[in-house]
Amino acid sequence: MMRHLSIILCISIVFAHCQPSAKHAEEGRGKWTAEQANEWYGKQAWLVGCNYIPATAINELEMWQAESFDTATINKELGWAAEIGINTVRVYLHDLLWQQDAEGFLKRMDIFLQIAQRHHIKPLFVLFDSCWDPFPKTGRQREPKPHVHNSGWVQSPGYEALKDSTQYPRLEKYVKGVVSKFAADDRVLGWDIWNEPDNMNHSSYGKVELQDKINYVLPLLKKSFEWARSVHPSQPLTSAVWAGDWSAPDKLKPVEKVQLDESDVITFHNYDSAHEFEKRIKWLQPLGRPVICTEYMARGNGSFFEGSLPIARQYHVGAYNWGLVDGKTQTKYAWDSWQKQYTAAPELWFHEIFQTDGTPYRPEETALIKQLTSR
Repeated sequence: MMRHLSIILCISIVFAHCQPSAKHAEEGRGKWTAEQANEWYGKQAWLVGCNYIPATAINELEMWQAESFDTATINKELGWAAEIGINTVRVYLHDLLWQQDAEGFLKRMDIFLQIAQRHHIKPLFVLFDSCWDPFPKTGRQREPKPHVHNSGWVQSPGYEALKDSTQYPRLEKYVKGVVSKFAADDRVLGWDIWNEPDNMNHSSYGKVELQDKINYVLPLLKKSFEWARSVHPSQPLTSAVWAGDWSAPDKLKPVEKVQLDESDVITFHNYDSAHEFEKRIKWLQPLGRPVICTEYMARGNGSFFEGSLPIARQYHVGAYNWGLVDGKTQTKYAWDSWQKQYTAAPELWFHEIFQTDGTPYRPEETALIKQLTSR
């Protein structure tokens, strides 16, 4: 009897040792080491992409909801992107899509991934976003305000959810549900946890915006990284620093410190001159991790493909411009269209690569992209 008990005890000890502990499962994987991040990056082609939404959608909700999910347009436009050498797209999701129809939303994400894979394009998915309209609602989305840049884009989570901690469990289910579904899917490039988390939108939404927004965002940003890591994604997590001085640790704002401390790969935004673009790359290189610019190219602000993209190539920095096809987001208009009255399309487009019919806005730009990506 004692011999049998000993054998059972030994088997139990071995089995327990082989199983992940509850604590480990709850914690998820840790942040990648610099070596792991660089190993992952070394397996990727030079990442050249765009922030993508189909021309037929005004915002994330209209892109993904069942009644307006436009696979024909997505397939056509990603084909145009692939033809000029784009191999990745940054695509925004929304927490209300999970609340509205989680199963359907995941199915539509899978369909999107099938289309993207057909064109050899890997998406970087964005989970949360602090920009533009703070009062998102599912269902039919409003029509664009004439001549206004991103007049219908919506935040995730919105004003009400952000300040209501009782909604955190819902947001947690969204993050874990989406990331876990595709955690081992090599069609997904990575997860951008939160876009410009401390953007206050004062130039467009003023006092409507939460005045102490950062006090709500900061703890939720930390939690969101934890939630995503808890389901062991095989892809990197990140959140881009976008404003300010990141040249030294003592210059970082609290939100920037979280973004850089938690990101497996380093991402940033820059809509300024080529000189400023290069300067920010040099600020971030000492971190010893891959560097990717997930937003750039605003012609009216001095940010051009011909200025920034060759520099990105030189430093092997990934680069996603804002916009692909002129459409309902109307981002060919500048940011100042919220304050300045436009009555016609600007001669110098702010963003976008293609006109609605697929004609390049500037053929010399598409030729440059094609040339640089073909090397």
